[in-house]
Amino acid sequence: MKQKKYTQTQQVIDVLHKCGGYSTLGNLYHLVDTSSWGTDTPYNSIRRIVQQSDEIFKIRPGLWALEECRDEVLRKFDIDSKESAKESIFTHGYYQGLIILIGKMKHFSTYVPAQDQNRKFLDKPLVDICSSIVLPDFSYHNLTKRASTVDVIWFNERKMPDSFFEVEHTTDIQNSVAKFCDLRDFYSRFYIVAPKSRKEQFLKVMDRSAFKEMKDRIKFSSYETIKREYEMLCWLQTKADRI
Repeated sequence: MKQKKYTQTQQVIDVLHKCGGYSTLGNLYHLVDTSSWGTDTPYNSIRRIVQQSDEIFKIRPGLWALEECRDEVLRKFDIDSKESAKESIFTHGYYQGLIILIGKMKHFSTYVPAQDQNRKFLDKPLVDICSSIVLPDFSYHNLTKRASTVDVIWFNERKMPDSFFEVEHTTDIQNSVAKFCDLRDFYSRFYIVAPKSRKEQFLKVMDRSAFKEMKDRIKFSSYETIKREYEMLCWLQTKADRI
C-alpha cells in the first residue's frame, strides 16, 4: 500500500496537538520544522494553513486552535460561554502577554501591576512571563505609585521607563490618557492598545483641551498591530536561530 504523504498542513496540526490543541502563530513559526518544505517563505505557508484549514479555527488574532479541541480549549481559557466579562478578562490578559513578549524580544525588562500578575496569558500567569514583579524605583514615590497601575511597562537597561501601555478592551480610554498625562515628564512612549473599532473614540478623547499637551505623544495601537509586531519578531528570531 502506498504510504500517505505527510503534508505541510498535517505537520502544523501535529504541532498544535503537541501544544495542547492551540498556539500563537508566532510560536508555530518556532516549532514547525519547515526545513523540507522547499520554499523561501515557509512562514507565509504556515499563516496560509491556519487561515484556510477547516481543521483549525481562530480564537483571537494570532491565536489558533484545532477544531477537534474547540470545546476543551475554550473551557481551558474560560471563554466557552457568552459571558462578556470572561471574554474581556481573557482578551485583556492575552494582549498584555503579547506586549510583554514583544518587549522581551526587544531586550527590555517588563513589568505588570500587582493586581494583574495572576491574570493568564493563555495557560500561564503574566507573572511567569514578566521580567519583574517589582516596579523599579525610578522616580519620586507619587510618580512610581501612579505608574504602578499601568498595564505593561518596558524598562531600558538603566531601569528607566521606555514605554507605557494601557490595554483598553471595554473600559474608559479617558482614564488611561489621564494617567499618561500624570507621567508626561518622562522621556517615554505612551500607547493605548485597543480594538480598531475604538480608534475614533480615542481620537475624540485626545481632542479634548485637557489633553492638548499629550496629543502628539500618546499613540493608538490596535490589537491587530500588536499581533503583527509579535509575529514579525518571532519570525525574525526563528530565522536567525536557524541560520
